Amino acid sequence: MHELSVTESILSIVLKHAQTNRAEKVLAINLKIGELSELVGDCIQHYFDYLSKGTIAEGAVIDVEDHRLSFSVKNADTHSKYL
Repeated sequence: MHELSVTESILSIVLKHAQTNRAEKVLAINLKIGELSELVGDCIQHYFDYLSKGTIAEGAVIDVEDHRLSFSVKNADTHSKYL
């Protein structure tokens, strides 16, 4: 259920940038979501549709790209990369 508060923040950021850039309409939002966030793209779109009603972002499609976790471990003897 934390998608609601995250989506509120996304909308706020989108509207701020739209205003700064004098946009008349927001059509799409590209969003990367890390796999450990446990966010569900469909839920974000659902909440965004509800929250954005009456704004220039109403009807915008959120294109969610799942971002896999990767990290490297380094020590004096070895270097390993995990994806």
